[in-house]
Amino acid sequence: MTSELLERTAVRSATAVFTGIGVTAPNGLGTQAWWEATVAGESGIRPVSRFDASGYPATLAGEVPGFDAEEHIPSRLLPQTDHMTRLALTAAKEALEDSGADPAEMPQYSAGAVTAASAGGFEFGQRELQALWSKGGQYVSAYQSYAWFYAVNTGQISIRHGLRGPSGVLVTEQAGGLDAVAQARRQLRKGSKLIVTGGVDGAVCPWGWTAQLAGGRMSPVADPERAFLPFDSEASGYVAGEGGAILVLEDAEAARERGARIYGQLSGYAATFDPAPGRGGEPGLRRAAELALAEAGLTAADVDVVFADASGVPELDRQEEAALTALFGPRGVPVTAPKTMTGRLSAGGASLDLAAALLSIRDAVIPPTVNVTNPVAADALDLVTEARRGPVRTALVLARGTGGFNAAAVVTAAN
Repeated sequence: MTSELLERTAVRSATAVFTGIGVTAPNGLGTQAWWEATVAGESGIRPVSRFDASGYPATLAGEVPGFDAEEHIPSRLLPQTDHMTRLALTAAKEALEDSGADPAEMPQYSAGAVTAASAGGFEFGQRELQALWSKGGQYVSAYQSYAWFYAVNTGQISIRHGLRGPSGVLVTEQAGGLDAVAQARRQLRKGSKLIVTGGVDGAVCPWGWTAQLAGGRMSPVADPERAFLPFDSEASGYVAGEGGAILVLEDAEAARERGARIYGQLSGYAATFDPAPGRGGEPGLRRAAELALAEAGLTAADVDVVFADASGVPELDRQEEAALTALFGPRGVPVTAPKTMTGRLSAGGASLDLAAALLSIRDAVIPPTVNVTNPVAADALDLVTEARRGPVRTALVLARGTGGFNAAAVVTAAN
């Protein structure tokens, strides 16, 4: 291999920084609206409106409010896209505009898109099934539906913004939002300058609802204030939602050269797997957190806040509590779960937590966990139930995906 080829293929230790945020969330459309609502503790969980859920055991969801696709998506794209892709396109546009970057002015192939997806394929498939049932349309298999959805989601972002560099989709359910950002950082280390990343996801449709109910972890409670209560004695499962965040991750040197505003730095990341069912052993969440901190060159004492996975399933909450206590000690770090205001957003949830972590650093405030009034581990977790003001320089974001996926990311204030 020639020295020139070695230079081109070498992995660099590039510093990755966040320069843009775009949000479509159940408690706010757009970053500013969502962040103001989140700090104020305003929830977006309500009775399902996108289909008739009255006959299902779970009737609540976090749905993005006030979204009119015709206001945000070019008319030529409407026939080619579904609801989730339109939300993702809207968030991506906001993120790029927020970053101030213009891919058209960048070297060809230096900007790309790496996103996460998981449940959105259900809605794409639902549309195909409805076409089959009501219009005699051509049948599309579930596998094809997922494949098309993932390709359309990331591909439309790339096409719309002229992102001709690396592209890809990570499918690790709730952990996907962190895994996609880590893959984006890998592309920066290979020489890319900018990657649009994160995730927007959800399956608020009959097919997706049925699949989630089959998992046995959705909350049957009909009161929006009592349905999703992670770490609470009344926890009964999770509420599903839609939305997430798209982020612009950039090579720090390139970002500073163009005078970009930097929200923070991706300083550490790790992914682990839980032991196989029936084999025993500790779940992999604590190890993921330790590895992410080690990569960042930090210790538990350096962390100012943890954005918890917060499943709302009592057994999984106990596992996370044990991991946090083992790592930080009893009440050793503020812990928050702003997803109590949105529901769990599949692949969009962790990227939305990343956005919250970055804005916590910017605004020196930790957003609250809402509605949790009877914490089962008050002596173990310092759960933030009201917005807490004070400097935030390092945040740890945790995520777990169905199937044993664990991911942890450390974001820090830019140097």
